[in-house]
Amino acid sequence: MAVETYEWQSDFARKYVGIGREEGREEGRAAEAARSVVSVLEARGFSVPDEVRERIEGCADLATLEKWVPSAVTVDRPEDLFD
Repeated sequence: MAVETYEWQSDFARKYVGIGREEGREEGRAAEAARSVVSVLEARGFSVPDEVRERIEGCADLATLEKWVPSAVTVDRPEDLFD
């Protein structure tokens, strides 16, 4: 029986399965935004240091990552992203 196709019977189960799915979607959006920041920096010709890459990829706050995407277009160095 696949979890994706199973129809949960209780309100309790439906609620918490829904919460888990939303959390998973949020994590996916954050991971995609982090990849975008790194991609922009690399497209601009920067070699992204491991510390910077780890900080970007370790950030789970979608609002912060969404601010970093346009900043990645204008910074002089990858490290300036966090100023």
